[in-house]
Amino acid sequence: MQRLKLLSPLKQSLRRNGSLFNQTRTGFALPSYTLLDCHQEQVLVEGRAKSRAAVLNRPSSLNALTTDMAARLNRLYESWEENTDIGFVMMKGSGKAFCSGADMVLLHQLINEGKLEECKTFFQTVYNFVYLLGTYFKPNVAILDGITMGGGAGISLPGMYRVVTDKTVFATPEAQIGFHPDAGASYYLSRLPGYLGEYLALTGEKLNGVEMIACGLATHYSLKERLPLIEERLGKLNTDDHTVVENSLAQYGDLVYPDRRSVLHKLERIDKCFSLDTVEEIVDALEQGAAESFDDWCCTTLKKIKEASPLSLKITLQSIREGRFQPLDQCLAREYRISLNFISKQVSNDLCEGVRARLVDKDFAPKWDPPHLEDVTKDMVDSHFLPLDEFESELNLPTSVREPYA
Repeated sequence: MQRLKLLSPLKQSLRRNGSLFNQTRTGFALPSYTLLDCHQEQVLVEGRAKSRAAVLNRPSSLNALTTDMAARLNRLYESWEENTDIGFVMMKGSGKAFCSGADMVLLHQLINEGKLEECKTFFQTVYNFVYLLGTYFKPNVAILDGITMGGGAGISLPGMYRVVTDKTVFATPEAQIGFHPDAGASYYLSRLPGYLGEYLALTGEKLNGVEMIACGLATHYSLKERLPLIEERLGKLNTDDHTVVENSLAQYGDLVYPDRRSVLHKLERIDKCFSLDTVEEIVDALEQGAAESFDDWCCTTLKKIKEASPLSLKITLQSIREGRFQPLDQCLAREYRISLNFISKQVSNDLCEGVRARLVDKDFAPKWDPPHLEDVTKDMVDSHFLPLDEFESELNLPTSVREPYA
């Protein structure tokens, strides 16, 4: 407790100088070759004198997350936080993706085999790591080069520094596969300018690295070809001072602005439509805009929404709206309840159907149930947000340890 009291002023400073998330706490990190983990090849470790880097290493699967990967990240980050010889940590991906999110094909298989406990373990493990990163004491850098989607955003955006490149592609496309944006998405999306978060969540629209900088999802931008220089520069640092890390990143940063075709130039239109209370009202506003102005953006946005699961759309909108008024731990606890309700299939089979249609059979013709927005009742939506029953444990996050003064 005395150590936590001594760290309190620095934690307050990190909150002021960090980004979308708060930071906190401090393991003993052995060299990577001594970490006895049969799955360690999926998350490699690079070590420097005063830093460590976790490398997501499933390039053939776009570094999609598994339970073993999330568990290894938890162990590594906890040990690095406690090791006083380590000043800061990094995370990056191998191949053309940072992380495409959860391995939904594997989850689909587990659900169909009735292995729901394994699915629950996956969500618990990933969400615990998101919380760990969101309350991390030491400076941490995520290099989001390439595809960064869904859970891949969740295990990176909580960090203090997020470096994007000209190859970065960000999206939260869960509603299009019959799920909901999770792993902290209801927290960081709800804190974007205006109602941009609702737009991104309901449409699954992509943002590039420049747009991520402009809306605050990222802190630094660099051309991909400069990444080796950035990593070399960081590798020479012998510090745990976050301002030194930030200044080093800034030396290789570029000042960039979204081009004229960017959706960020439509924030006024987005706010007008996506600030409405219900998905039906949002759809009506887009249809009216398309009819009155023949706006291609309205037509494209409508198409994306109508491709998504009606149930997922309504749950997603409510989750984002609740996230506006909740801290990270509460957002994760709510998202965990929603996720468990989706895999239980008590209300709908949309998750399995969406994954089948888009990722397994790839016929892109999901049969949603219910099939239309008007068929989705309030009770269907609300049931996903209710506290779990007496036979099911809620998500248990170490808030009293990591945020004793929050």
